[in-house]
Amino acid sequence: MSDVESELVRRREAGEELVLATVVRLDGEPPSRTGEKILLDRTAALAGTLGCSEFDAAARADAASILESGRPELRTYDHDLGSIEVYLEPYAAAPLLLVFGRTPVAEALVRWARELGFRPATELPEEVPTGAYAVHTDHDDPDLADQLERVLRRQPRFVGVMGSRRHTSHHLAELRRRGVAVDSIRSPVGLEIGARSAAEIALSILAGLVAARSGAKVGWKDA
Repeated sequence: MSDVESELVRRREAGEELVLATVVRLDGEPPSRTGEKILLDRTAALAGTLGCSEFDAAARADAASILESGRPELRTYDHDLGSIEVYLEPYAAAPLLLVFGRTPVAEALVRWARELGFRPATELPEEVPTGAYAVHTDHDDPDLADQLERVLRRQPRFVGVMGSRRHTSHHLAELRRRGVAVDSIRSPVGLEIGARSAAEIALSILAGLVAARSGAKVGWKDA
């Protein structure tokens, strides 16, 4: 595996958004070779080269628009000695999954989430990004309303709380009192698969998160 490919794997595992640019065709005698690669984020080159600083700068200038579109594209970069055709492939950032509660279910969620394309975290970041996913696994946590308020004010993609509405209604009432909309909170959370053990419950929750991410219609647990 090349240095560029190794860096791509490492950074994808960390959930970063990236663009991989690969030379696929030469015209003339440009300072490049077919197969040369460069790995970029929105503003900088991270590893590799397309053969010269001019080509690298051109790919770097295109990286942000490629990530915005979310679609791979072919671009042609010119040089005094010839041109190259480059395939630019975007890799979206893994969505943040905030997992609250010190429970066996939380442990299983964190253990498996990365394999399903999420970036799990058990601590609230300084600034919660928009579009995050969040699951609270302990309806007895006295800090539940405080934690979810910070998430809900940042337009999350998904928020779920383990437990029936009987167990979570006082938390929802407190959030409403603070002026926080709670209609998007799914409680109970997880798909109806007959889950009983902590691992099975975590599986049902992760299946629901995948469904929410893809927009699939599925059978959620009843309140």
